[in-house]
Amino acid sequence: MPDHDDLLSDAEREALAELTAPPPRPLKVLIVDDDEDASELLAQYLDAEGIECVALTNAREALQTILQDRRIGLLITDLRMGPFDGLELIGKVRGSERAELPIIIISGDAEVQDAITAMHLSVVDFLLKPIDVGKLMELVRRELGIS
Repeated sequence: MPDHDDLLSDAEREALAELTAPPPRPLKVLIVDDDEDASELLAQYLDAEGIECVALTNAREALQTILQDRRIGLLITDLRMGPFDGLELIGKVRGSERAELPIIIISGDAEVQDAITAMHLSVVDFLLKPIDVGKLMELVRRELGIS
């Protein structure tokens, strides 16, 4: 009886494996804001739009999560929080193996210098509170590759 493995080339086997593999799980959004109500509300909104989220209230936990969870595909962070602020968090992400992670800043208390610093750290956008949720959803969908 012939061996069926001999019927396909290596390239054909790889193509078949890609076609029959389960689809990759969608990426998640990490929301970081020391105002727990604000982060939970935003997470609920994104979740209602079918986007999986993780909401945290401090930058240290956020950095650990980003480095450990490869499904984090977008960071949305506030600026003013402890133990270090959003700009420090972004700087630490940019200096890590996750340097290319897209980042959106939301802030109710920002100065022009904060926005300039953020742009030098290659953030996607800098949104002021109250957030224009339509604009935010447009950015989130674009960065996660959701049509």
